[in-house]
Amino acid sequence: MRYGRERVRARVQLRARRVRARDRGQVAIEYLGFIPVLLIVGLAGLQIGAVAYAAEQASTAARAGARAASLGQGAQAACAGAVSGGLKVSCASGGGGDSVTVTASVDIPQLVPGWSFGAAHKTATMPLDH
Repeated sequence: MRYGRERVRARVQLRARRVRARDRGQVAIEYLGFIPVLLIVGLAGLQIGAVAYAAEQASTAARAGARAASLGQGAQAACAGAVSGGLKVSCASGGGGDSVTVTASVDIPQLVPGWSFGAAHKTATMPLDH
C-alpha cells in the first residue's frame, strides 16, 4: 500500500513540475499583451492635454485680438503675438455698434498620427474705446 501512495505522490509531483515549467514566462507574455493598451491610454491623455492647451491659447488670442481691435490696432497681429510659438492661429474680427468681436482659431497639435482634431475656436467681445 505504501508503495502505491509514494508512486502516486511522485507522479503528482512530476505533473506539477511539468505544469510549472510550462507556465514559466506567462506573466511576461501577459505584460507584453498589456503594453499596447497602456501606450494607447497614455497617448490619448497627451492628446487630450494638447486639445485643452490649444483651446486655452485660442481664448487668450481672442481676448488679445479683441482688446487690440477695440483700441483701433490690428487684431491679427495681437492674436499672433498672444499664442505660444509653434501654434498656428488665425483671427477674424467683426463688430457692430459700440463693440468689436474677434474669433480666434488655433490648430490643435497632432501628437498621435491619425488622430486629427482640427482647430479650437474661441470668441471674445470688447467695447470700442471712444
